[in-house]
Order: sequence, then C-alpha cells, then structure tokens
Amino acid sequence: MDVGGAGIFLQAAGAVNSAIGSYYSAKSQQSSLRFAADIADINARISEIGAQSELMKGEREIGALTMRYGQMKSTQRASLAANGVDLGEGSAAEIQASTDILKEIDANTLNSNAVRSAWGYRTQATNYQNDAILKRATASTIDPLGAGLTSLLGSAGSVASSWYNYNKASGQQVR
Repeated sequence: MDVGGAGIFLQAAGAVNSAIGSYYSAKSQQSSLRFAADIADINARISEIGAQSELMKGEREIGALTMRYGQMKSTQRASLAANGVDLGEGSAAEIQASTDILKEIDANTLNSNAVRSAWGYRTQATNYQNDAILKRATASTIDPLGAGLTSLLGSAGSVASSWYNYNKASGQQVR
C-alpha cells in the first residue's frame, strides 16, 4: 500500500472513530440531561418540604400568639374583677373585645405570611418540575445511533471523494 492508499485508509479509520465519538457524545449528553432532571425532581421535593415547613411554622406561631393573648385577656379580666368592674358591660367588655380583635388581626397576619412563604416554595417546586420535564424531553430527542450514523455518512462522502481522486490520479479505472 502506498502513501495515498494509507492516507485513505487512515481517513476511513478517522471517519469510523468520529462516528463512535459522536455516538458516545450523544449518549453522554442524554445521560447528563436525565441526571439533571433527577436532580430537579429532588429539588422540587425539597421545595415542597420547605412549603410544608413554613405552613407548620405559621401554625405554631398562631398557637403561641393565641396563648399570649389568652394570658393577656386573663390578666385583664382578673385586674378588672379585682377592682369590682362588671366584665360583661361597658369599657370592660370593650377592652376584652379589642383584645380578641387584635388577636385575630395578628393571627391572620401570621397565617398570610406563612401562606405567602409556602407559595414561594411551591412556585420554586413547580419551576424545578418544569425544568425536569424539559430536560427529559430534550434527552428523549437525542439519538446516539443517529448521531453516529450521521457522522459516519458525512465522513463517508469525504473518504469516497478521496478514494476517487486517488484512483483517478494513479491512473486506475474507477468503477
């Protein structure tokens, strides 16, 4: 085999090597996308846990608030009763009603804050889930065998052209 024939052989071997590289590159890209989708799923679950944690925290804060206001109202009632004030009428009744209203306002604020915080976590979880769906969809469109064959076919034309030119230059009849 002369230098020209060796060159064509090496070009053909390079074409095969390139096709194999394209195949494994596509497999690697597909695998990376699936792995990233799995991580996004894990992050979505962690975000949902964060949302549930915020809601439970809000419930605990409302419970503590209710206890504080209950103690405050008990103190008010004891103080008023100790001074001989009728608890069911006038200013005494208004003081107790105001305490109940303030407790409701504070409890609603705590609840709203917990719901808003949980909403943020759930929005983040949805974004992670959408990211996972997109990555899996992209991975499913990658065809490693197709990538390898496309590379091989692209290189085959070049090898064939070189073989044709080599045979033409060496005076052999091209069939």
